[in-house]
Amino acid sequence: MNKLLSATLALTSLSVMQLSALTLYTDKNGQLYANEGEGREKLGEFQEKTTTPKITILKESSPEFLLGKETHINMKFVPEDAPDMWFKAGVRIQGTMESQRVTDNATDASSTSQDAYLRRVRLEVAAGFGKHASFVMDIRNDKANKGVENVENGFAVGDAYVKIKKPFETSLLNFKLYRAKIDVSRTETVKSARVVAYDRPYIADQAAQYISSNRRGTNIQAYGDWNKKVHYQVAFGAATDPSKFKDAMGNKGKSVELDEQSFFYGGKVKISPFDGWEEKTVTETYMGQGQHLTVGASYWVVPTMKGVETQNNALLNLNHKLLNVELSGHYKSFMLQAEYFAFSDVVEDFSAATLNVGTSTGYYVTSEYVLTDLAYLAPFVRYESWDRFKEKDGYDSTSKLAGVNWYLRGNTTKVGLYYQKDELGLNAGNTTTETLRLTSQWFF
Repeated sequence: MNKLLSATLALTSLSVMQLSALTLYTDKNGQLYANEGEGREKLGEFQEKTTTPKITILKESSPEFLLGKETHINMKFVPEDAPDMWFKAGVRIQGTMESQRVTDNATDASSTSQDAYLRRVRLEVAAGFGKHASFVMDIRNDKANKGVENVENGFAVGDAYVKIKKPFETSLLNFKLYRAKIDVSRTETVKSARVVAYDRPYIADQAAQYISSNRRGTNIQAYGDWNKKVHYQVAFGAATDPSKFKDAMGNKGKSVELDEQSFFYGGKVKISPFDGWEEKTVTETYMGQGQHLTVGASYWVVPTMKGVETQNNALLNLNHKLLNVELSGHYKSFMLQAEYFAFSDVVEDFSAATLNVGTSTGYYVTSEYVLTDLAYLAPFVRYESWDRFKEKDGYDSTSKLAGVNWYLRGNTTKVGLYYQKDELGLNAGNTTTETLRLTSQWFF
C-alpha cells in the first residue's frame, strides 16, 4: 500500500513535467527511483498524464452572467487516441411571441394578429478529420407554427461544408467547399445565435437571396486573414433561386422559370486599420468586452439569368450585381454597425406583361449598449432605409426598431423585448406595420 501511495504521489508530481513515458523502481524502504539499481525492483511503466480536456463547452473568457459563463457554440469531444480529431454537437432554439398591427395607408383600415412560433430550431454537428480538415452541418426547422395556420415546416439542411484550415500552415489561405455562406452582408454572415435582433434587416434578407440561394448555394471559396488586420473571401458557385428573391413590390418570383443561369462569383475584403482594434470573431454581441473597428466592401455578380415568367410569358434576362459596404466597431459596452447595399437589375413587378428592371439602394444602422453592472441588460436600436426601385417614386420603405436584450448567460440563454415599426411607400405595399415581440434563445 505504501509503495502504491508513493508511486501515486510521484506520478502526480511528475505529470506536470510533460514526460512522454516513465519507468519507476522501488527499494525495500519504498523509495522511488527512475533508473534500475541494486536492490531495486521494477514498479511499473507509466504514461504521461495529459492535461488536454476531452470534453469542453464553457467559454473560459466569458464574463460571469446571472446563470453562469456563456458556452461555446456546440460541445466538443476529443478522443484520447486521436487528439487531432474531434466531434461537436449542439442545439439552438429561438422562440417568438408577437402582437402585430397592419394599417392600410390608403384606407386607414387596420387589422391585429397575435402569434407564437419557433423562430429557429437547429441541430448542429461538426467533425474534425485531422489537423486541417473538418466538416460542419446543421438541420433546421425555422418559423415552425408561424401564422394562423400554424404551419409545420419540414427539416432542411442549412450549412453543410468541408473546411480546410491552414493547409500551408498560414492563416492567409483556407478553403470551404459546398454549402457555406458567402459574405454578401455582415449581419447575414453573423450566426443567428449572435445577432442583436433575430429578424435581420429586410434589405439584408434581400441580399441573402440575390446572388446565391440563402447565401449558401453550393460553392467553392478561399478565405484568410493577415494578422487579423486584413480579411478576404473569394468564391464562386450555384446562383440564386428565382422563387426566393423578390421584386420591388415585395413579391417572390415563384412563377419564374430559368432556362439559363451562370455561376455567381465575387469576393469581400475587410480591414481593421488600428492596432489593438482587430476583429477576431464576426458577431454583433460583445458583452461589454474588448474593442474592434472594421471596414469592408464586397462585390458579387450573377452574369446570366435567362428565362420566362410563366403567368404572362414575360421574358427574363438579368445580370444581378450586388455591392455591399460595411462598418462595424465596438468599445467595451458600446457597439455600432452599419451596412450599405446597391442592387442592379431589380425587377419592378414579376406579374407585369413586360418585366421592367432598375436599381435599388439602401442601408441600416444598428447600435447596442450593454449595461454590465445591471445584470447585462442591453438596450438597442436599429434604423433601416431602402429605396426598392430608384427609377420610380413610391418604392421607399423604412423600418425603426428599439428594444432591450437580457443576457442571462450571454448568448447561451437570453430574452428580449422590442418594438418595430415598418412603413412601406405607395408602390411597395402602402402599409404601416407595428410589431411588439418577446423573444428568447437557448443554445450550446
